[in-house]
Amino acid sequence: MTAINTLFHRRTLLVAALGAGFAGQALAAEFTMRISHQFPPTHHTAINLDQFAKDVSAATKGRVEVQNFGAAQLFKPNQNHPAVASGKVEAAAILSFQWGGNIPEMSVTIIPYLMTSVAKQKAFIGSPASQLLDAKMEAKGVKNIAWIVDTNDGIFTSAKAPLVKPADFAGLKIRGLNKLFDEGLAAMSAAPSAMPGSEVYQALQTGVIDAGFTAVKAAHSRKFYEVQKFGVASNIILAYDNLVVNPAWWNGLPADVRGAIQKAADKAVQRSIRTTDGVPAEDVKALNDAGMQTIVLTKAQEKAMADAMQPAVKKEFLLETAPDGVKLLEMVNKL
Repeated sequence: MTAINTLFHRRTLLVAALGAGFAGQALAAEFTMRISHQFPPTHHTAINLDQFAKDVSAATKGRVEVQNFGAAQLFKPNQNHPAVASGKVEAAAILSFQWGGNIPEMSVTIIPYLMTSVAKQKAFIGSPASQLLDAKMEAKGVKNIAWIVDTNDGIFTSAKAPLVKPADFAGLKIRGLNKLFDEGLAAMSAAPSAMPGSEVYQALQTGVIDAGFTAVKAAHSRKFYEVQKFGVASNIILAYDNLVVNPAWWNGLPADVRGAIQKAADKAVQRSIRTTDGVPAEDVKALNDAGMQTIVLTKAQEKAMADAMQPAVKKEFLLETAPDGVKLLEMVNKL
C-alpha cells in the first residue's frame, strides 16, 4: 500500500468512526416520547411543541427524544385520547373542547366571554378548577401535564358580510366546536356543524358551510383568507391544548426524567400565555394584509354577543355536567 493509499485509508476509517459516533449519539436516547396532534407546522402550538422537544432534549442531555407528529398524521383528533390511553402512542396534544361527551366539564373554558382575560388564564392553571379537570382526565386513562393556551380569542369568518351582531348569524351554516358551544350559535339562529380545524378550509371552499370559526392566529395559518372575505374577531373563548401522556409510560420513567419533562412542559405553558388582554393587533394585521377584511368587536358589541350566547351555553353546560358543573362554575367565577 502506497503512502497516499495509506493516508486515504486512514481518513476513510476516521470518517467512518466519526459517522458511527454521531449515529451512536443519535440513537443514544433511552426514552422516546411521540406526540400526536392535529396542528399544521405553522400553527403556534405546533411551534411551541417543537421548542418543547428541544427543551426536553437539553434538560435530559439527550436521554429523551420527543417526536412530534402534527397535522393528524398519526391519529385523527378524536382518536388521540384512546391512542394515548391504550399506549399506542406516549402522548398527544388535545384541544380542551374536543373531549366532548367523554368529559363535558372540559368545555367550561369555552363558555363565551367567561374566562378570556390573561388574569383568568394564569389563575386557572394549578387552581382547584384545573385540578378537578386533571382528575377527570386521569379517570379516563390519561395524565395531563400541561394546560397550553391555544387561544383566548376567536374569529367568525364569512364570504358575504361581516358577522358583527347576533342577528347576522340567522340561517348561516357555520363551523361549530362541540355540542355545548354550538348551543350559543343556535341561540343566534345559526346552523352549526362541529368539525376539527383541519376540515374547515375545505368545508368553506366547497360550500358545506357558509361561515367559519377559529382562533385569529389559526385563521391565518390555516389560510382562511383564501376562501373568506370578512373576519370579525373578539375575546370570545379560552381554549387549551392539553398535553396528555400515557400513565404507565409516565410512571415508568425515572423521577429525574419525569421532572425534566414536566419543567419543559411548564415552560411551554408559560410561552403560550399572552401578556396583555385583547386580540393581538399583529394577528389582525396579518389577516388584513392577506386580503381578509378583519375587524375587532368593541366591548359593547362583545356584550351583545355574550348576552345572546352565554345563557344558552351555561344552561347546556349545567345539564351536561351535573353534579360537578355547578361546583366547577363556582370555582371559575372565583378566579
